[in-house]
Amino acid sequence: MNYIPRKISAVIKHTIKRGKSVLLLGARQTGKTTLLQQLKPDILYSLVQPNVRQRYEKDPSLLAKEIEAGLPQNRRMPVIAIDEVQKVPEIMDVLQDLIDRKIAQFILTGSSARKLKKGNLLPGRVVVSRLDPVMLAELPAQFLSLDELLIFGSLPGILAVKQKNDKEIDLQSYVTTYLEEEIRAEALVRQIGTFSRFLELAASESGNIINLSKISQQLGIVHTTVAGYYRILEDCLVAERIDPITTSRHRQKLTKSPKYLFFDLGIRRVSAGEGQKLPAEIMGNLFEQFIGLELVRCSRLTGAKVHFWRDPDGPEVDWVIESEGKYIPIEVKYKEAPTVRDSRHLKVFLSEYKNADIGYVVCRTPRRFKIDEQVTAVPWMELDRLVIGPNNSSEHRGHRVCKL
Repeated sequence: MNYIPRKISAVIKHTIKRGKSVLLLGARQTGKTTLLQQLKPDILYSLVQPNVRQRYEKDPSLLAKEIEAGLPQNRRMPVIAIDEVQKVPEIMDVLQDLIDRKIAQFILTGSSARKLKKGNLLPGRVVVSRLDPVMLAELPAQFLSLDELLIFGSLPGILAVKQKNDKEIDLQSYVTTYLEEEIRAEALVRQIGTFSRFLELAASESGNIINLSKISQQLGIVHTTVAGYYRILEDCLVAERIDPITTSRHRQKLTKSPKYLFFDLGIRRVSAGEGQKLPAEIMGNLFEQFIGLELVRCSRLTGAKVHFWRDPDGPEVDWVIESEGKYIPIEVKYKEAPTVRDSRHLKVFLSEYKNADIGYVVCRTPRRFKIDEQVTAVPWMELDRLVIGPNNSSEHRGHRVCKL
C-alpha cells in the first residue's frame, strides 16, 4: 500500500511555518512515525529505541548539548522531530529551554497523554494536534468497503493487510501487546484481572451512554474506580469521550452522562471478544459509532465539537455538531431508504433549538435525497462532503482541510 496523505500534515506544516512547535498525540500504529518521515525534519530522534532512550534517561541535558553542537552557523532554526517523547518525559524541560532560546523548533509525538500530563506540557510553546486512524476523507477508493471498515477499522497497518485472517491476527496482537500490557501498566492497578475485564466491558459498551453504577456492580468495584479507568483510556488515547447537550428550553431530564467511543472499530471488536460475523443489529450499532468517530476526527481540524442529545422519556439524536454557535443534528440509520419516520427526532430537535436549521440522516443510500425541507438523507461515503464542503472528489481525498 502506498502512503496515504494525512490531513493533519498541512496543519503541522502551517504551524511550523509560523514559528511554533507541535505536539502530535495519537494511539500506537496510527501512523505518527510514518508521518514524521514524510514531513522530512532536519533531525529525527526515536525514543522507541532502547539505546537512544536510555542515553537521555541518564542525562536529559545531553539532548540539548547534541543539538547545539550540531547547529550550523547562519541558517534558519532546524526542525527536530522526537518520536514517542513520553518515553522520557524529563526532556520536556530541556525542550522548553531550547524553544525559549529559539535554538530549534520541534515536532514531538506521543501515545500517552497520561505520562506527559505528569510533567511539562510546554504550555504556550507547542500546538497540540491529534493523529487518528485513517479518516474516511483520506481513504483511497479501494478501501471504501463499509463492512470491512466496521469490522476491521482503519489503522494504517491493518488497511495494508490484504487477507482478513491476517488482519485479525494483527488486531489481536495489538490488543494483547498494547491494551493488555501498556494500558494496564498505565493504570497502576493491583487488580490486573479486574482491569482486564473492564477493557472488555468498555469495548462492548462503546457507543452507549455510560452507567458507572451498573458497570461497577458487574465488576465488583466502586464507581469512582470505573470512572478512573475510563480516564486512563482517554489519556492513553484509546477512548473518545462524547458529552451530551444538557440545556433545553422545554426539557428538564436531558441525559447528562457521556458516551465513550473506542478510537478504532477493529480494536473495539477484538477487545470485546467478538468475531467477524456479526448480526445486523450490531452492525447498525457499529455504523453509528463509525459515523461518530468520523465526525470527531473532522472536528479536530475544524474546531467544532461533537455531542449527542437524549431525553430518557422522549426523543434522541445520535450526533450533534456544534460549530460557530450553530447545531447540526445527525441521525444514523443502517438502511438504504430512510423515511420521514426516521427523521422525526431530528424534527423535534430542529423545532426546539433556534440555532439549528437543517438536519441529516446518514445512511446506506447510493445518492442523497430530500426527506423534507429541513432533512436530507446522505450516503455514508459522502460524509466528508457533509463536513468538508461540496467540492469534494476522490482525487482530492486526503488533501483538504475539513470545514463545516
